[in-house]
Amino acid sequence: MSSLQPGNTSSEVEVTNISKNGIWVLVLDEEIFLSKDDFPWFNQAKVAEILEVELVSPRHLYWPKLDIDLGLDTIKEPQRFPVKARIET
Repeated sequence: MSSLQPGNTSSEVEVTNISKNGIWVLVLDEEIFLSKDDFPWFNQAKVAEILEVELVSPRHLYWPKLDIDLGLDTIKEPQRFPVKARIET
């Protein structure tokens, strides 16, 4: 009797670290950083809300519990996309 080879267990997108400075996300084979200053929407979010992220296309992430969607270009070069949502306090 032979056993099957284990399947690929790696995710296409995964939050790898959350710190006071921001969030690191592994997208396919690339790790990207979302700073708390450039992406303030995550500052008051719960860890479970941040961890639930989807790769909706090869260049687009979505956090359904937070209703946040970001293109990878926006994450990698936030200075090119200076418009930010207002955070209500």
